[in-house]
Amino acid sequence: MIVFDNLWKVMKEKGITQYKLINTYEVSPSQLTRLKRNESVSTNTLDRFCTILDCDISDIVEFKKD
Repeated sequence: MIVFDNLWKVMKEKGITQYKLINTYEVSPSQLTRLKRNESVSTNTLDRFCTILDCDISDIVEFKKD
């Protein structure tokens, strides 16, 4: 299972709020909901978050065996 638990930690460290993602970076609220629920998102979305947060994908995505 792919989980995005670290995404929220990196956002906090970088001072990026969900409000800022939506209003400044035009990230859709539905994408944030999908990430919160650990649902599938596109590689384009992951690329965008890495760019916004200036981090590597391994900083925000983790694989956990079921």
